Amino acid sequence: MGIPHFLCMPFPVQGHVNPLMQLALLLAKHGCKVTFVHTEFNHKRANTTAGAGNLIKGSQVELVTLSDGLDPEDDRTDVTKLLLSIKSTMPARLSKLIQHINALDVDNKITCIIVTFNMGWALEVGHKLGIKGALLCPASATSLASAACIPKLLGDGIIDSQGLPTRKQEIQLSPDMPMMDTQNFPWRGFNKTFFDHLVQEMKTLELGEWWLCNTTYDLEPGAFSISPKFLPVGPLMESENHKSSFWEEDKCCLDWLDKQAPQSVIYVSFGSLAVMNPNQFKELAHGLDLLDKPFIWVVRPNDKKDNVNVYPHDFHGSKGKIVGWAPQKKILNHPALACFISHCGWNSTLEGICAGVPFLCWPCATDQYLDKSYICDVWKIGLELNKDENGIILRGEIRKKVDQLLADEDIKARSLKLKEITVNSILEGGQSLKNLKFFMDWAN
Repeated sequence: MGIPHFLCMPFPVQGHVNPLMQLALLLAKHGCKVTFVHTEFNHKRANTTAGAGNLIKGSQVELVTLSDGLDPEDDRTDVTKLLLSIKSTMPARLSKLIQHINALDVDNKITCIIVTFNMGWALEVGHKLGIKGALLCPASATSLASAACIPKLLGDGIIDSQGLPTRKQEIQLSPDMPMMDTQNFPWRGFNKTFFDHLVQEMKTLELGEWWLCNTTYDLEPGAFSISPKFLPVGPLMESENHKSSFWEEDKCCLDWLDKQAPQSVIYVSFGSLAVMNPNQFKELAHGLDLLDKPFIWVVRPNDKKDNVNVYPHDFHGSKGKIVGWAPQKKILNHPALACFISHCGWNSTLEGICAGVPFLCWPCATDQYLDKSYICDVWKIGLELNKDENGIILRGEIRKKVDQLLADEDIKARSLKLKEITVNSILEGGQSLKNLKFFMDWAN
């Protein structure tokens, strides 16, 4: 038997590329051969630091690219358009790529394909070629459990054929899971086309023998009763050095952080996809002024020119640093950090947990509402920012909740305790590491 050879294929958005890249680096560190497939567009955009033979610096992960089928000037923030283009053009290209890779090294053929959501078609390609498959879920295990329960939710009349709740209620997906508001299913905000795609995708993903979850048993124990396919291998935090960000990170904020008092800085970031309306943007700016505390605020460079954030004319921001994109893990782990105002995307949630940082929750879409309920109600390591009757989070609310959070020693203590439990699971003897080793043996 040779060593396992994994082909990793994420859906080409930041929140999918990052965790799968972390998994790829971890598999390579354990002696596996890994080929990572970027789209040509993302490869150019990430400007990945590649050495000889397109290997990622300091690892055994080899990068290859495939076209996503769109023209260079097409709008890739239109996820439906991107998805349809990938599904119609990539399968044939992937099949050729696999045969090419296998012909180059007959002794180390691809033994397993790992995909993220929306890329289930690649498991079909692999299946036809006799290659094993697995999913890496970039969201929480609870989100995955919700999607796996769609047929039952439809059958029980809890949601309709568009994925919308039939009435306002709270349900439990399984007896060990927290109560869940039916408004907060992870497909919240999807249109019918996208919901139908999700239903079909879940069926396709059945071809994957394992559904790997970037989480631990301790964080979401109930979710694992939903399906025997679920296998927690998180938190995937392998490499500090590898840059798989699509934007240039502003490192100067780290020098600035070094000059701040311990536990004094508020970090504000809404991930790679969230877009804020102009009124809310102004209110947040005023809220940060009102806090009168040092802050780092990530205002993402926008690909579209028509949606430019305008700072209010009376915004000072003198105590803070506004950056286009930030080295988030380094900031969260910095001793100067006090709390994280977050959209509660799963990657950010895990990074905050692994840094032991308390949260102020500002969910914007999809699975973020679910993550927020874990942060505030289950783990109790953060507080929720509440909107007014117009759906705006006001500056006064921001100040009130920041003050409340920073004064709460219990939340700080729970955050540090949860950090310890979570990080231990990927260390020697931890359950996630045992699961990862089991998975590597299975893939061989």
